[in-house]
Amino acid sequence: MKGMTIIVKKITQIICPVIFMFGLYIILHGHLTPGGGFAGGVIMAGAFILQILANGNILPKLRKEEEGLEFMESAAILGFLILAGLGLLFSGGVVFFANFLDKGELGKLISAGFIPLENIVVGAEVCAAIATIFIAMVVYKDEEGK
Repeated sequence: MKGMTIIVKKITQIICPVIFMFGLYIILHGHLTPGGGFAGGVIMAGAFILQILANGNILPKLRKEEEGLEFMESAAILGFLILAGLGLLFSGGVVFFANFLDKGELGKLISAGFIPLENIVVGAEVCAAIATIFIAMVVYKDEEGK
């Protein structure tokens, strides 16, 4: 797969950081507004996918990115389980997803206990998973096409 024209590449360079930051905003404000970890992760993965589509693929580089994304996905799943386990630990062995952090003031960014932390790890996992799936499909297609 070859890259697009220079115009598309430059526009992608400008817009991808904005898309990525919007995904991060959706993740961080998911407990206050519609959205959260899954929606924000999909938006952030879209920024990665747009970069690949605009610039074309370089197979060795994509394979290396896939390995890094797989590590990020595994680390996010482990983080999710650790946060859930901490809830079990701090609730005295009663509730697996117990909220063990201060709930803060209603309507503020820090107002939902550990839910924003869960949104962050879910967003990282979803972003990594979707980007990995896309890269795997591109790599598989290139290997089949040769």
